[in-house]
Amino acid sequence: MLKKIKETADFLKSNTNFNPKIGIILGTGLGKLVQDIDIKHSISYEDIPNFSKSTVEGHSGKLIFGFIAKKEVVVMQGRFHFYEGYDMQDVVFPVRVMKFLGIDKLLVSNASGGINPDYEIGDLMILNDHINLIPNPLIGKNLEELGPRFPDMSEPYSPKMLETAHSIANKHNIRTHIGTYVGVTGPTLETPAEYSYFRIIGGDTVGMSTVPEVIIARHMNIDCFAISVITDLGVPGKIQKITHQDVQNVAEIAEPKLTLIIKELISSL
Repeated sequence: MLKKIKETADFLKSNTNFNPKIGIILGTGLGKLVQDIDIKHSISYEDIPNFSKSTVEGHSGKLIFGFIAKKEVVVMQGRFHFYEGYDMQDVVFPVRVMKFLGIDKLLVSNASGGINPDYEIGDLMILNDHINLIPNPLIGKNLEELGPRFPDMSEPYSPKMLETAHSIANKHNIRTHIGTYVGVTGPTLETPAEYSYFRIIGGDTVGMSTVPEVIIARHMNIDCFAISVITDLGVPGKIQKITHQDVQNVAEIAEPKLTLIIKELISSL
């Protein structure tokens, strides 16, 4: 794996001559942040050695190099999910590569279902913790060059970035919560009983991504920030039938608020 990571990183370095310190992963319906990037290079996943393809609607499948708030960034416009049939190592491979490109901070967005009764559709939630119900990407042989066998997860998300982002949201009167994200495999949307279970075990939102990438980032000592758009509700009495298109529609409406927070957060780093 290490050979593949270095091979991919070397390919990207030679084709971009970029040294980003910030990596960004854009989730469902949230890809338009790229409109605010001073883009220098845009490379399709299909053209990157050892990269997988993004197969989910709403995930464009491009790796973008450019500037946000005069900071060099590398942005995944579309991510990989375990439910697409990929091995967990394929899901987190881009984060490994971004580390070898030089990032020390990772910003992640996602669309999720709200299971906290105080949440409403279109709200944002900044993650301060997660519960992992997806196979752990660190299962298997550990490479000491990447990180320790048993990485500490007492602080999966950066308190400093969390505090800054929350202050930005308050300044702009953006309804934002702080809470715990439950990571599940999908691709089925949750049953009412599953929503209740996730709430009982301590979750505020539930989704099918983010946690594997954060685990791998923390394994490599990358500081993490993650934010969810609440696209549907898993609260008794508020559960309705929903499609992936519905999720995309809500995410796109909420996108300007999320984009504003991320841009100002990057500016502060």
